[in-house]
Amino acid sequence: MAEVHQYRQAIDWLFSTQMFGIKLGLEGPRRLLTHALAHPAAGVRVIHVAGTNGKGSTCAMIDAVARAAGMRTGLFTSPHLIDYRERIRVCGIKIPEAACAERLAKLREICAGLDPHPTFFEITLALAMRWFRECECELIILETGMGGRLDATTAVEADVCVITPVGLDHTQWLGDTLEKIAAEKAGILVPGKPCVSAPQEPAAAGVIEREANERRCPLEFIAAPLRGYHVALAGACQRWNAALAVQALHLAGARLSPDIVRHGLGNVDWPARFERFDGGRVILDGAHNVQAAQALARTWEEAYPDEKAALVFSAVAAKDVSGILEQLAPLAGRIFLCPVDTPRALPTDELAACLPAGAPAHECHASFGEAFAAARATGHRVLIAGSLFLAGEARGFLVGEEYQPSAQ
Repeated sequence: MAEVHQYRQAIDWLFSTQMFGIKLGLEGPRRLLTHALAHPAAGVRVIHVAGTNGKGSTCAMIDAVARAAGMRTGLFTSPHLIDYRERIRVCGIKIPEAACAERLAKLREICAGLDPHPTFFEITLALAMRWFRECECELIILETGMGGRLDATTAVEADVCVITPVGLDHTQWLGDTLEKIAAEKAGILVPGKPCVSAPQEPAAAGVIEREANERRCPLEFIAAPLRGYHVALAGACQRWNAALAVQALHLAGARLSPDIVRHGLGNVDWPARFERFDGGRVILDGAHNVQAAQALARTWEEAYPDEKAALVFSAVAAKDVSGILEQLAPLAGRIFLCPVDTPRALPTDELAACLPAGAPAHECHASFGEAFAAARATGHRVLIAGSLFLAGEARGFLVGEEYQPSAQ
């Protein structure tokens, strides 16, 4: 019980640092990584992944295939869905609670002497990098939190950079045009180190090419999705992510064979990406921007072409909620709106105001539990989508685990 208490105390302190907000910049994270002795050891390879959509799935595939090849991997992703420790994994295993608590206590001491105080995300990155070093990981996979150029993860110099599809998201931080956002994503490029990108809109592709040329980075764009292999994650977009993942590993010097790739992709696990529960009667997807909603709609129509969903939906402020609902509403026979557990949650009346003309009938509920129960009562297949906060709360409910809300 003492260990559980220590972990709770450590997590409570860490989540209290969210009051320091988001600080884009590399000086703070570099300083914290140095104080925490958390930079990668010599010879450790780092793959850094940025983009608007598909980052987490691509990171998970890189990790799964690398582990199939016998590599000792460290995987850093964000946000978490249910449990904070999902963000930090070694060979697929979450950092243990005791190890997490002990290292956060040390980081708390370090942070007390730093001004400005490190942010939640910077501390989490330092914790991950320290744990990966102690566990002697030989390959580290880092998912950017937001953007790239000034994201804390860019304080760790990468050997290979990956850019997934770029779209309009986090515009209040990254810029209001595709070109501006692409420039932020391409900011992860390291002079002289290779980069592989998903196919991009011409405006974004041009920016990425320019940044690569200025930094003398060998750059290639994936020309086709990976075929001939079963990918455990549903949807055509995942075959493009798989092609990115495999090429990134080749560029990192991993020794792969068809059997290794087949085993890794066939066993990759990344929750809340068209994840099925109750024999497929419940589908959970964290689609939280327009691109992700488009991908979800295509996957639904591929899987259930003549079927309407009971859609449970929620979203947070600063998202293009109307654009997301424009993609998802046609999938639904009825829509069930609910709030999510974050200060950024939109009230259900504001969600309803974002429904497109001609949308099916909707209901407003006070909680996810109420909305889900009403959706199940229709007898239709239930689709839960619209926010990663909703995905986390829903997944916790569906698997019976305690949900730890994530603000970042």
